[in-house]
Amino acid sequence: MSFLHELPVADLIASYGYVAIFLIIALESAGVPMPGETVLISAAVYAGSTGNLDIVLVIAAAAAAAILGDNLGYWVGRRWGMPLLLRHGHLIALDHGRLKLGQYLFREHGGKIVFFGRFTAMLRAYAAVLAGVNRLDARRFMLFNALGGVAWAGIMGMGSYWCGRSIERIAGPVGLALLAVVIFGGLALWLFVRRHETRLLAQAEAAIPGPLA
Repeated sequence: MSFLHELPVADLIASYGYVAIFLIIALESAGVPMPGETVLISAAVYAGSTGNLDIVLVIAAAAAAAILGDNLGYWVGRRWGMPLLLRHGHLIALDHGRLKLGQYLFREHGGKIVFFGRFTAMLRAYAAVLAGVNRLDARRFMLFNALGGVAWAGIMGMGSYWCGRSIERIAGPVGLALLAVVIFGGLALWLFVRRHETRLLAQAEAAIPGPLA
């Protein structure tokens, strides 16, 4: 049985094509846990192996969905995220100082987080919401969001399309390698923040004095 037919999304792609691609990726980008990358890879392989979908339209639908969904997540986070965290963040160890640190890190590195977050499973569904919560400048967000959405759709779409049926052999090793990178990268970031938290908190307070609104 081919890689494509082992996926539960295969029937959705075969039946609803570009509409399924757009809706699933848009929902994931807005913060709803959905298999967005699986849909993109499956649709690209399907386009390459059957010719029933146009790979250019697959990539266009995925990029448009990623950009639109991220924008929705950003504005939801910007409008409602911070008030909720200010009220209840202490329940998940996000006190006022750590919330300000998050805002400071997004102010300094928000564009990179938004762009590269598109390529990591842990951030893909939440980077836009976090950008909104942490008040990343809207124009900066839209720029890096658009660049990330187009790059992600193009790289993943064309890569899967060219690999075709060989994706069966590489999906497992590549997935494990990417998972390892994400885990070690996340651990390194956590260790860095823990080690330098006092200094970073002081820098955040200096950069954003006073209470968060």
